[in-house]
Amino acid sequence: MLIADVLDESGAKVAAEIGDSAHYTHLDDTQEDDWEAAVEKAVASFGKLDVLVNNAGIVRTGLMESMDLASYMEVVNVNQVGVFLGMRAVVKPMREAGGGSIVNISSSAGLEGVEGVVPYVASKWAVRGMTKTAAIELGRYGIRVNSVHPGGVDTAMVSGDELAGADQDAAFANQPIARIGRPEEIALLVLFLASDEASYTTGAEISADGGRMAGHRDPGLGS
Repeated sequence: MLIADVLDESGAKVAAEIGDSAHYTHLDDTQEDDWEAAVEKAVASFGKLDVLVNNAGIVRTGLMESMDLASYMEVVNVNQVGVFLGMRAVVKPMREAGGGSIVNISSSAGLEGVEGVVPYVASKWAVRGMTKTAAIELGRYGIRVNSVHPGGVDTAMVSGDELAGADQDAAFANQPIARIGRPEEIALLVLFLASDEASYTTGAEISADGGRMAGHRDPGLGS
């Protein structure tokens, strides 16, 4: 496993905790040269590259009328362009490996509109569409491409400064599973899609959102 991030200290720490089966490399997902170097390191370290998980993401909040272009493009470059560059970079090594699996992390915001985060929503809808196009183009090479759409998950993005003070209990109280998600619950779904157990699944968009997109519970009905 090759872990790649812009947060070098944190990334290296995670790789060390996993052990000898994991390596770390610096990767700014908006930079083509970084992707090329990461792919080369993965192949050199493990002999082949057959799985890519595109999980980089940032959010900037604000209503559309007050959102400046620089903030909008910052989100699009990381969340959308980075996914494109990553998928493009792994096609050749995956073809050489005889196939593979790409898992793109989108969001429930890639399935619906969300007020106050227009660049995030735009980028996550784009990831959804790119995933389906890539699945069509790459299926002939034995490369599967799927997107995962988490709802609220207890990560630094949700608890960070820009979203501090949000009432999490109120946000999740009326969805079928009335709590915030855990990172490991998303990771297990990604692991399934990356594995041969999902060998007939491609071009899919799979929600992991506590049932949020299914609809909201009526608190006045039932217990």
